[in-house]
Amino acid sequence: MAIGGIAVVGLLFYLKRWKWLWEEWITTVDPKKIGIMYILTVVLSFCKGFADALIMRLQQALAVGDNPGFISAEHFQEIFSAHGTTMIFFVGMGAIFGLMNLIIPLQIGARDVAFPFLNAVGFWLFAAGAMLTFISLAYGGFAISGWLAYPPLSELEYSPGTGTDYWIWTVQIAGVGSTLSGINFLATILKLRCPGMTFMKMPIFVWSVLCSTILIIFAFPILTATLYMLTLDRYLGMHFFTVGGGGNFMMYVNLIWAWGHPEVYILMLPAFGVFSEILATFSEKRIFGYASMVWALVCIAFLSFIVWLHHFFTMGASPVVNSFFAVMTMVIAIPTGVKIFNWLFTKFRGRVHLTSPMFWFFGFILNFTVGGMTGMLLSVPPVDYQVHNSLFLIA
Repeated sequence: MAIGGIAVVGLLFYLKRWKWLWEEWITTVDPKKIGIMYILTVVLSFCKGFADALIMRLQQALAVGDNPGFISAEHFQEIFSAHGTTMIFFVGMGAIFGLMNLIIPLQIGARDVAFPFLNAVGFWLFAAGAMLTFISLAYGGFAISGWLAYPPLSELEYSPGTGTDYWIWTVQIAGVGSTLSGINFLATILKLRCPGMTFMKMPIFVWSVLCSTILIIFAFPILTATLYMLTLDRYLGMHFFTVGGGGNFMMYVNLIWAWGHPEVYILMLPAFGVFSEILATFSEKRIFGYASMVWALVCIAFLSFIVWLHHFFTMGASPVVNSFFAVMTMVIAIPTGVKIFNWLFTKFRGRVHLTSPMFWFFGFILNFTVGGMTGMLLSVPPVDYQVHNSLFLIA
């Protein structure tokens, strides 16, 4: 990858295209070009994340018996942390924002986004965060504390190097960029729709992005504040999350998942919108149950803020608290099931074209349904206690 970057720089010098690059791309506020740059950044980040995954699986395959494998335990932890951070923040989020830039103005009939400069700033903060993960490979190393950086492992006592600092600044910078982009697209959808496009006439993808941007605006400040407190812990010894200093590491766990579960739906809701558009197009039918689909998206967005504790049923909450979050986890499956039935009825008696996008949809609906069924099992705390930390959870 480094050789490829050097080759690109050399080619730009040879062709004397630096001025063109600066004026047409680096300083652009055109949402289509920004969308393309998001996708290019996603492709580069995906290559890195995929390489991380290959290294981890190869290490697991080789480290058998007395053979320690080909990388050290600390290096494995760094790759594990970098892989999760890259795939969530710079592949998943980047792909969603790329689609937003390319599609939303077209679907709502807008000439531009509400805040073009803010849109560009959001992208370059996103790109700067991605760049930090690449720099960490060559200088300083990355975090060894996982992609969520649970304390006390992420505190200065157990991670004295620069790796956790890389993670904090990577996620903090990219998170601020995501917040700015969320504000921009929320304003774009609310204010720049073409005449006559009321809320209940918007395409499903636009509705899914609207719900996703609301989640971004409310969830990412939680992440920003949490990382700020972790930074103060490391740099100034504030002890927000160190038990010995009067803090509570469970506060970090709650805060990071209060952001983390809405983040799941920030990624999923636009994907639901994409599949809805694909299905309607290649079934030659309007989406079945448009109003119920819209309300399902809205309900999921609301409920996503009150289910976070199901990520750590086993970490000491009372039976009453666990029961509440278990019920909310089961309830959120209802609007999700509504969408699945709407998709199935959209295909019913439609002229289904078996194109590549439809095969992707079939794979998604099967995988999503089976995975969702295992999720319902895990929403029951006694079951979660039995299969906690097992591969069953991966489903």
